[in-house]
Amino acid sequence: MRNIKLTIEYDGRRYLGWQRLGDSEKTVQGKIEKVIGIMTEEKIEIIGSGRTDSGAHAKGQVANFKTESLMPLDEMIDYLNRYLPNDIVVNAIEEVPERFHSRYNAKEKTYSYYVWNSSIPSVFNGMHSFQYFDDLDLEKMQEASEKMVGTHDFLAFSALKKSKKSTERTLKEVEITQEGHLIRFKFVGDGFLYNMVRILMGTLLQIGSGELDVSVVEKALTSKKRIDAGPTAPSHGLFLEEVVY
Repeated sequence: MRNIKLTIEYDGRRYLGWQRLGDSEKTVQGKIEKVIGIMTEEKIEIIGSGRTDSGAHAKGQVANFKTESLMPLDEMIDYLNRYLPNDIVVNAIEEVPERFHSRYNAKEKTYSYYVWNSSIPSVFNGMHSFQYFDDLDLEKMQEASEKMVGTHDFLAFSALKKSKKSTERTLKEVEITQEGHLIRFKFVGDGFLYNMVRILMGTLLQIGSGELDVSVVEKALTSKKRIDAGPTAPSHGLFLEEVVY
């Protein structure tokens, strides 16, 4: 049995997220599994490094699958990119040890969130960034982001109602950079809860626009109550950039 690792990029606008929903092909996982299944003539289940939300994107999603197929790797990647939709691309393929698991072995993930901050919309940037029309104070957002960095219980910054598993995560870095009207928010951590990046972003944007005070970050981390954090930012500005093993 071979274990095959894929590095994948996709535009998530027309998908219901990464995770297959029953037999739905309106997911990235479902589309890839169907093509691999035809290629190998096997029933295939691919394991992703994590879920991405409906409408969110990836530049470096990682997945793996087991197969008895003896097809060479270069033929596999050619086949996949020939028959997958043009908004899903396999950028790299490799054979890995049988015990490799794309989710359980992940040590670090990087997400980016893009904001188009202008009173004038952008046709092209608007497809993959959140168009935010209010003026934003980058210094206040940077101050707030520094309070997010570290090991905390991020329950207030997730869509989880409650969890039997730990909701403690280590956010290693939040970097905010701007080029023209496009602002990139980069989040690096050992793992992320459901909707965590989008809620961190919604909080930062309301702090940047003056709707919330910087102090809400510490309040939400302490209370662990969702109501104390900001809103959930839209999914179409979110990209999974990289997974480190």
